Amino acid sequence: MVAACLLLAGCGMTGSNPDESPTAVPSGVVVASGAARVVESDYGTPVKDRVATIGLLNKRNNLSQDLVLRTGETRRIGNVIVKLANCERTLPWESPPEVGAFVQVWVEERRTTADPLRWHKVFSGWLFKNSPSLNVVEHPVYDVWVKDCAMKFPGEEEDPAAFAAASSAAKPSGSASPAAASPAPVESPAAE
Repeated sequence: MVAACLLLAGCGMTGSNPDESPTAVPSGVVVASGAARVVESDYGTPVKDRVATIGLLNKRNNLSQDLVLRTGETRRIGNVIVKLANCERTLPWESPPEVGAFVQVWVEERRTTADPLRWHKVFSGWLFKNSPSLNVVEHPVYDVWVKDCAMKFPGEEEDPAAFAAASSAAKPSGSASPAAASPAPVESPAAE
């Protein structure tokens, strides 16, 4: 038993959960990213109130998770940091619909086995939901993509289900609509 404890102590395992590690974002990474000036639009949710859902995949263990980030928020998961600078979606009446997010990704890794662990920025740019090949996070271990941007535009209903139920309610009995009239039967020509 003593030998097993010594081996675990030598490996850095002291009986605690190996997943328990500090998840605070290093101050050097946050300072290095800088604070860009945000240009507000006259339409839609203010940039500070937008929330994006970002997908993160660790290709080594095939674990994926959704990160829900507010604009300007930074989240560390293990040795990867994801920062959401902004997210945007097209107006509801525009075609084709598109969702995008400006994301920055840092990974703590070694360039060579002799180097110490350091944070490296591996991506900074716009990611698009419907056009993922336009801009790709190229990293051998991590994949990052945008899933959604929660924002509203003027005129969008607060509860689409309630709006749909109200619009499909029964019409007053005194009015007749052309859709309610049954079409006249169509006679097919007799085969001769």
